[in-house]
Amino acid sequence: MAKLRISEVEFNQAANIIGCEVEVIKAVAEIESRGYGFSSNGLPKILFEGHWFHRLTNGRYSNDSRYETISYAKWTRKWYGNQDNENDRLALAVSLDRIAALQSASWGAFQIMGFNYKKCGFIKLQEFINAMYKSEGEHLMAFIGYVMNRHLDDELRDKDWARFAYYYNGPGYQVNKYDVKMQAAYLKYKNMK
Repeated sequence: MAKLRISEVEFNQAANIIGCEVEVIKAVAEIESRGYGFSSNGLPKILFEGHWFHRLTNGRYSNDSRYETISYAKWTRKWYGNQDNENDRLALAVSLDRIAALQSASWGAFQIMGFNYKKCGFIKLQEFINAMYKSEGEHLMAFIGYVMNRHLDDELRDKDWARFAYYYNGPGYQVNKYDVKMQAAYLKYKNMK
């Protein structure tokens, strides 16, 4: 696994703000990021979610076969690909509706959906996007804002992995075993002490 470029100081600051163990923050970072917040091409890691683009554009592109990879009514992983593919999908969506497209991708090391920019503490979507391009430390700050705004800090303090995963990753979190993976990562970090 690649190493996130988030310093120990930044991890400790995040833990202090949330009021949890630093190993908790590291566990979430590891599982959400899979080790990186940027692609090898220097762009922020993204995952484009066509069902959100469909929703945010009222489905106006969903019946056009030219856009079948970026606009569809129900979630599917059928169109997921490597980061180059994801960037191409985002670029196509941006060419149709920039705001809806940027809000329809999950961004950075913590894979926060663009439509959550205000919950991360940003006033404008573009400020959030700029932060995602800046550094993994900025990804961490957005994550802190999101956690505090959504009142998920208790779940992290209590290490209630299932409840945190439910609200952070959605009701399908069990399919990907986010809660189990976060708990295992937490225990790994605790054992490193």
